[in-house]
Amino acid sequence: MIQTPQVTDIQGDRNSDATLVPSPDAPQKPTSRTRDHLANERTYLAWMRTAIALIGFGVLIARLRYLVSPDIPGTGQGWLVGLGLSSIGLITVLLSTWHYFAVLDAIESNTYEPNSRWVILFSLVVTLLGAGVLYVLFSAPATVKGFPLV
Repeated sequence: MIQTPQVTDIQGDRNSDATLVPSPDAPQKPTSRTRDHLANERTYLAWMRTAIALIGFGVLIARLRYLVSPDIPGTGQGWLVGLGLSSIGLITVLLSTWHYFAVLDAIESNTYEPNSRWVILFSLVVTLLGAGVLYVLFSAPATVKGFPLV
């Protein structure tokens, strides 16, 4: 006679004869491959959020020129930084989608190898655009349509 292990119920709300054998209807624990696919999808969604933020900031910076009075001197280059941020956001959408499917295929074929060159390149580009944003912000005039910025 084969005995099944007994489960100790701490809360006392189950039958003491319960066994550790899962029922066929119980949800199964995800496999390593499933976890890899879910991690790939989370990474893709994080890149999408980053792309949306870059596009949003680009549009905001490009539109700030309409708030500044034309008679106040400034660099007038804010639209270039805004265009750059929006463009990098769009490129991020394309590259992250390509990367998602490349990793998906690598997981399926069990040949995945991490690669950091895109992360380094993207970090450098965003750093340069961030420096451009700081330049535009600090070189912008101190008034907006006649109201002083405090």
